[in-house]
Amino acid sequence: MQQPQEPRISVGAQRLRHDPWAVPAPAPAQDGPVEGGRRGTRFVVAALLLSLAAGILGGIGGAYAERDGLVGDIELPQAVSGADAGANPGSIAAVAKAALPGVVTLHVGEGDGSATGTGFVLDKRGHILTNSHVVDSAADGARLDVTFHDGRSARGEVVGTDRGYDLAVVKVSGVRRLVPLPLGDSDSVAVGDPVVAIGAPFDLAGTVTNGIISATHRPVTAAGGPDGGGTSYVDALQTDAAMNPGNSGGPLVDSRGRVVGINSAIRSADSGSELPAGGEGGSIGLGFAIPVNQARRVAEELINEGRAVHPVLGVRLDMAYGGDGARVATAGSSRDGRPVVPGGPGDEAGIRSGDVITAVDGADVHSAEELIVKVRSHRPGDVLDLTVRRDGKSRPVRLELGAAADDE
Repeated sequence: MQQPQEPRISVGAQRLRHDPWAVPAPAPAQDGPVEGGRRGTRFVVAALLLSLAAGILGGIGGAYAERDGLVGDIELPQAVSGADAGANPGSIAAVAKAALPGVVTLHVGEGDGSATGTGFVLDKRGHILTNSHVVDSAADGARLDVTFHDGRSARGEVVGTDRGYDLAVVKVSGVRRLVPLPLGDSDSVAVGDPVVAIGAPFDLAGTVTNGIISATHRPVTAAGGPDGGGTSYVDALQTDAAMNPGNSGGPLVDSRGRVVGINSAIRSADSGSELPAGGEGGSIGLGFAIPVNQARRVAEELINEGRAVHPVLGVRLDMAYGGDGARVATAGSSRDGRPVVPGGPGDEAGIRSGDVITAVDGADVHSAEELIVKVRSHRPGDVLDLTVRRDGKSRPVRLELGAAADDE
């Protein structure tokens, strides 16, 4: 019987016995070209991935570079201005915007002899308040031109002046759309309150500066001689808001746009004394304004009566006295020989020639100028409690203030 033949597998010319349980032999290695093709494929794939990554990173980097302005044309950023920009209530911009239409520039005289000052509108009838020293020459006949913030101009006339308070009222006629400035309360002003000064320093109309109230009740005298003739006496508000020649007569306004003072004088570093803000010198942060409560009363009297009255003690003071306090003149030092006016307030209160007044309502007085300033801060008819030194002894004196016009 023929034996079955074992199956044989032929590989090439070799014949091998098949073992079904044997571990398969590894596949024979391929020739060189096949191995090289696989390596080439992996290289191509890696290169494509690297190129893709570089492209992505380049795009991202380019976007950041363009965003940060590192490439392309330069376009400078600018804030978008809104309709209410700078108009926050109480801001300097808001105060200036509200007040500037009511501020005017005054030009007195013609040609090289002209002078510049400032004023502000009081009412729709055309009354304007300024300093007396700004319009003194106009009161004597010089030309007075008033220029408004919107560029309109009109001829002005002087209604009245008061040199003792350094105040004057001017009027324009035929001008429409006037913007009166609201008047505040200078008695309520406190040290540290923010203020804005508006004027025309060196004829630069509409100039706005800001600062604070540095002090109140500063005794300031300006523009007068040693005997007090023609001198203005002001119980002033002091401010560090910059004032320069041309600011005289302009408004000092609070954070709500209300006038609290009339800019009048500055302290100059080289003068050692107070000067009208229309004179020489410049700002060193020591400016002085007439309190509006005082100015309001004087302006009303100038408009209604053509003249203003001052509160008076009814005594002549020795302006050359060098001691502490204010001395009533003696017969030899008084120009008219009457140190105490007969029947006047001082006479009725018992004040005598040679008495030295050392305090008013409990506040010390160190000079005749300081006493005048304290008196001028009151109204005629007010009652003052004075401290008077006579023969080395002090005694209280109660006195009711009288009244006198600027030219009396």
